[in-house]
Amino acid sequence: MARILLIDDDAQLGPPLAAYFARFDMELVCAGRPSAGLARLREGGLDAAILDVMLPEMDGFALCRTIRKESDIPILMLTARGDVMDRVVGLELGADDYVPKPFEPRELVARVQTVLRRRVATPAAAATAGGRLVLDGLVVDTATRSVLRRGEPVELTSTEFDLLHLLAREPGKVYSRDDILNHLRGHEVDLYTRAVDIVVSRLRKKLEPLDCIKTLRNAGYALALGRAAP
Repeated sequence: MARILLIDDDAQLGPPLAAYFARFDMELVCAGRPSAGLARLREGGLDAAILDVMLPEMDGFALCRTIRKESDIPILMLTARGDVMDRVVGLELGADDYVPKPFEPRELVARVQTVLRRRVATPAAAATAGGRLVLDGLVVDTATRSVLRRGEPVELTSTEFDLLHLLAREPGKVYSRDDILNHLRGHEVDLYTRAVDIVVSRLRKKLEPLDCIKTLRNAGYALALGRAAP
């Protein structure tokens, strides 16, 4: 059973939402304050976190930034409906997805299920990719979802890893923003192409000093690394 942490100061939200999550074989653990949520995260045993933007002690953006310094756990942000800037900021700080408020519980469950599916590397996917993609200066291990840059480990979020894996499977192939959105989110999720640019920018910074993700004007993105010699 997946265990999901909800950090939201609305005391009336947690219990009915937890009951709904249980119908999908997920346990929702609730914390009303960021300090309590961080303490629970540090205990371990959680598979994803849902953060409200409006919180006491610190807002959801500061909380997301704090969590990202310690963990690559999938993070979903609860944002005000129609507030694109909240979504952009959340993605820039390392969130994997957002859900606008007010939301339907089924939509939130679907978003959580999506990030959890991306988080787990299935044996079939690992076999298809050969387990490890070895490029010039970069190793992408699909079985452990880990990355080495010139021998040094790189911590990536679930979304960042999936983007890198997509590009690394066919170095030099140009993927449009729509291609990337469909791969990362699925057709059923309402996203915007700005989200791709944000994730690419984050990934580029983490892969420095390798200059490996190229932008092709009006076309998309490609990985500019060759396969390493055997």
